[in-house]
Amino acid sequence: MTTEEVAKVLHTSERLVRRLVAERRIVYVKVGRAVRFEPSAVVAYVEQNRVGTLSRAQLRASILGRVA
Repeated sequence: MTTEEVAKVLHTSERLVRRLVAERRIVYVKVGRAVRFEPSAVVAYVEQNRVGTLSRAQLRASILGRVA
């Protein structure tokens, strides 16, 4: 996949994808000067950055647990 294709999949800009590459936050392959991505690498990036939900009770417990 190209940078443009990854940006479309993630619903973001190509600039953000290039930043992810520069910060090595997404797995990529260099082919000469071109940067390419495996579809599985994009899926892995999304899964690594998935944020789960918390109930109000869980949120309260996590906040109080850190303070105490």
